[in-house]
Amino acid sequence: MFPEAEPYPPVIIADEAVGTRLAPARRAARLVRAALRHVLDIVYPPACLACSAATAEPDRLCAPCWRKVRFIERPYCERLGIPFERDLGGPLLSPQAIAEPPEFDRARAVAHFAEGPVRDLVHRLKYGDRIELARPMGRWMARAGAELLMDADFLLPVPLHRWRLWTRRFNQAHALAGEIAKVTGVRADPLALERVKSTKPQVRLSRAQRAQNVQGAFRVPQDALPRLIDKRVVLVDDVLTSGATLEAAARALRRAGARRVDVLVFARVVANPKLPI
Repeated sequence: MFPEAEPYPPVIIADEAVGTRLAPARRAARLVRAALRHVLDIVYPPACLACSAATAEPDRLCAPCWRKVRFIERPYCERLGIPFERDLGGPLLSPQAIAEPPEFDRARAVAHFAEGPVRDLVHRLKYGDRIELARPMGRWMARAGAELLMDADFLLPVPLHRWRLWTRRFNQAHALAGEIAKVTGVRADPLALERVKSTKPQVRLSRAQRAQNVQGAFRVPQDALPRLIDKRVVLVDDVLTSGATLEAAARALRRAGARRVDVLVFARVVANPKLPI
């Protein structure tokens, strides 16, 4: 289970003199933030992100909702991030990863999409204009994807087509990447990939239809090519289902010269995981 504590230490200032001068200002800023949080907690008491029950702190799930989330932790397929029911020891690959290696190198997710309040959180962020949910969701993603982010050069949110972006008003992947960047210090580059094909919604399509639907959907802009050569990129999105969209995006990045392309999502669809090989 992912801890509630922040996993990343504060940045330490190397220059002792500068650190000494900034210390009082930082203490004052912390006191002001704490006072503002106290006032806001009185006016707007902290509530569960899923069910709105009272919580001790903001941006949290209540205990009953927390217990319903099925977090994805090892043992899982080191390539696809699919969880296994049993731990057979050592790094493991799933039969799917061996039979059909994906275009990306590794995929990691916080939780099962269909378990507990996870689906509701994703849908509220994506369709309900609940952009404030990106903050806690992005922080959970930073924990789940720590090994991917450790040496990543930049984050790349999966882009929406301009018409889809116009109807949605914001890109949930961009919001999540922004929050991950704040926590980890890994910069986000939303302009390094563009969606040039307006695709049909993937919800009711088969796996083969999904792959066909997103074929040729992504392109690296000419001015972004130098930024990608020999770089380690982490693609960010909200959900991984068949993986067709993320594979199409990874394929475009590979062709542009990216050295490594990993995938980090908030939730993934898991259907009857097979034993590892």
